[in-house]
Amino acid sequence: MRRVLLALTAGLTLTNFCTIRPAGAAVQTSAVAPATSVAARSKALSALLAEIWEDSLKHNPEFASSLGDKRYDDQLTDYSVEAVNASLSRGSAFLQRLSVIDTTGLPEQEKLSAELMLRSLIEDQEASRFKEWQMPVNQFNGLHTSLPMLVNQLSFTEVKDYDNYIARLKKIPKAFSQVRTNMELGMEAKRMPPALLLEKVQVQAQTLADQKAADSPFALPLKKFPKTVGAAEQKRISDEVLAEITTDVLPSYLRFAKFMKAQYVPAGRKEPGIWSIPDGDAYYAFRVRQSTTLTKTADEIHQIGLDEVKRDEAEMLSIVKKLGFADMKSFSAALKANPKEHPVSKEALLDAYRGYIDGMKPKLPELFGRLPKAPLEVVPVPAYTEKDQAAAYYEQGTPDGSRPGRVNINTYNFAERSLAPAEAVAYHEGVPGHHLQISIAQELTGLPEFRKQSYYTAYVEGWGLYSERLGKEIGFYQDPYSDYGRLEADIWRAIRLVVDTGVHSKHWTRQQMVDFFREHSAIDETNIQAEVDRYIAWPGQALGYKMGQLKLLELRQRAQTALGPKFSLKAFHDEVLDSGALPMDVLDQQIDAWIAAQKSGAAASGTATK
Repeated sequence: MRRVLLALTAGLTLTNFCTIRPAGAAVQTSAVAPATSVAARSKALSALLAEIWEDSLKHNPEFASSLGDKRYDDQLTDYSVEAVNASLSRGSAFLQRLSVIDTTGLPEQEKLSAELMLRSLIEDQEASRFKEWQMPVNQFNGLHTSLPMLVNQLSFTEVKDYDNYIARLKKIPKAFSQVRTNMELGMEAKRMPPALLLEKVQVQAQTLADQKAADSPFALPLKKFPKTVGAAEQKRISDEVLAEITTDVLPSYLRFAKFMKAQYVPAGRKEPGIWSIPDGDAYYAFRVRQSTTLTKTADEIHQIGLDEVKRDEAEMLSIVKKLGFADMKSFSAALKANPKEHPVSKEALLDAYRGYIDGMKPKLPELFGRLPKAPLEVVPVPAYTEKDQAAAYYEQGTPDGSRPGRVNINTYNFAERSLAPAEAVAYHEGVPGHHLQISIAQELTGLPEFRKQSYYTAYVEGWGLYSERLGKEIGFYQDPYSDYGRLEADIWRAIRLVVDTGVHSKHWTRQQMVDFFREHSAIDETNIQAEVDRYIAWPGQALGYKMGQLKLLELRQRAQTALGPKFSLKAFHDEVLDSGALPMDVLDQQIDAWIAAQKSGAAASGTATK
């Protein structure tokens, strides 16, 4: 799972979820658009896309900071209702301006940039109907967790960085007040997350509120000062930061936790499915389309999930029998009881992931013509979120490489966690998965900035899951337990198709979700409980993994069939990666065009293409 720094106001997530335009749709042009030269229209498009990008950074300063852009390091996002409306207004204006730029005759990548941005702007307007900003918190996302997580993404190289940080800390009470107002509006409109999840949020907030200022994650910048900051300044900065944490930050968390306990949690909805909020069915259909960037319905995806579960179970049973077990249940019991298949410490769990990533790196040149320059490290999930967090997730580094990409591993209840899936998850989150794909995208040249940071769940997470399988194809998973873990990880994503659509479309209970997991996997109970609550909190997000992987495999098979002996896996991978993240319907068109070009080039030269 790639961790995304989400904006809470509509229109600020320009590069996160873009799935409105149907496959093959062209950018619309206005009848009154001036007849200008190709060069002039290209320049106008580039300028507008840059303006939209700059607008997104200005109004989402935390995101800008996470990219290493320090211009807004003293700011926090404006979460007010007025800001939501202003964002929609700006988005509408951008949409109108973009729609009158005629892309006829422009290079294909420029046409694609215009189409992608247009899709994004249209989707932002459509999303406003569902008022997501009125449900801004759950155990995975929200101001209460994004603020401390941001601290790890900041760099401190001079006094100004610390002064900006102090200014940002001063704004935290206002930000919490704005978010609370939005939540109160959601309460009035009956747009509420489930109470069972909100209880977790209340505990998270209370945990942070109860910390001493010096032990808070907000005090991390004080642990090590750069040499450029003298002793006197270090003393001043430390005093001011700790004072702000004591007088502004911790009281804000305490007030928020009390509000959660006294008012918000009791008003939480009782049903786990998103169908139970106003416009819930329409919202879920929107989220399905948004997450998969395909036209499949919830019912179709549910059935695909059931079919994939059966396919994985057949492969898993084959391994189980080779290992001498009669069935998967007896093997699962033995696996849980086998001490060799569980880490002996938190550090041992981290080392297992590091080992698999290091083993994969020498193989990458065989699979990719372009490799990322950005460094990668494996770190534990922060303690304040580990209890309710996923087993692992990836945090991208800065485009300039000053902050490495990070694979975050959840070491909570480490002794109960199985080592069997570790190899697959290492490839998914690290290389050739998220780190390779996202770092390559950030390092691309000749594309507008928004393209380098684009995130489409089906593409990004589909690539991660595809990478797990890729490891098998090039000779890894030599340990049968690890190979079983690979299939366990794959069936995990197939189960998601079933239980996510089950709870949000078919009105399943939470217990039905848990039961389906237990019946069809050996996933440990800690992960089952956290994952089920994740799908409840994040409708549709989990669908992107398996649907994206299946689409990538379909496209690869299409290319292999069409090109025969001329097919190059390395060239295919480079084609998939060299435009940044894309909606899957757009990638479909890109691969068809690539296949045609490969055929044409091979016919002309009589030799294999790249």
